[in-house]
Amino acid sequence: MRSDYLLSQFAVLEAESIHIMREVAAEFEHPVLLFSGGKDSIVMLRLAEKAFRPAPIPFPVMHVDTGHNFPEVIDYRDRRVAELGVRLVVASVQEAIDRGRVVEESGRRASRNRLQTVPLLDALEEHEFTAAFGGARRDEEKARSKERVVSFRDDFGQWDPKNQRPELWNLYNTRIRRGEHVRVFPLSNWTELDIWDYIRTEELEIPPIYFAHQRMVFERDGMLLADSPYANRGDDEPAFEAVVRYRTVGDMSCTGAVKSTASTLDEVIEEIAATRITERGQTRADDRASEAAMEDRKKEGYF
Repeated sequence: MRSDYLLSQFAVLEAESIHIMREVAAEFEHPVLLFSGGKDSIVMLRLAEKAFRPAPIPFPVMHVDTGHNFPEVIDYRDRRVAELGVRLVVASVQEAIDRGRVVEESGRRASRNRLQTVPLLDALEEHEFTAAFGGARRDEEKARSKERVVSFRDDFGQWDPKNQRPELWNLYNTRIRRGEHVRVFPLSNWTELDIWDYIRTEELEIPPIYFAHQRMVFERDGMLLADSPYANRGDDEPAFEAVVRYRTVGDMSCTGAVKSTASTLDEVIEEIAATRITERGQTRADDRASEAAMEDRKKEGYF
């Protein structure tokens, strides 16, 4: 008997991500979900809800907080975590600076974004997390396109892109020794447009900075950065008011806005469908430090 039952693109992506989450929860003793309040981690949190309902999400969420985040995003993070009743672990860059674990950068282009690696690795070790769910997608950036779904990290938290485990037929190697851990990317095969379509379909709340709004900004290296105490704006970088929105969420000192009038999900999706530049390529100054900036950071233990 022939079956005409076909899954939609959303159903296929959702089913794959839920399968990955359930597999990791079954195989690892202490998983954690990295949650920044950004669109990708919002989708991951919804997938985790669906994967384990009616039971609660069986692992905590963790945010690596630079202290220089957009306040709208932090408000959203705290509210969403409280609604779900999950435990929030905050790995603080400021605390790492105070303890001498990292040294704060100085100068016009100083940013705490690159300082997140040490607090992340410290938190993973302190709480004995053996698997960390991340919201990276392969379409975002070329270093991220190299990642396996279950990506091994050694006992120093480092990643070797030239020595990765094979993943054939969705079979994931989850074996680790004490001190090692894995990063898990359930959204690997999603695109930015898939994320936005899922947010619309699931009617998910997102921080308001993703929609067009008026904000004081200044231009640096062809990018619009928020005028804030963390930006080290020079005298030759005058601030001005513009109608902008953000395609990605990160540290205020290195996350650029785009000029846009898209104030609804439909308008955002229409705008994203027409663009040919990834969100990180267009709006993340830290990825422009060098040709291999992201890969170098990932080798050290970055997301």
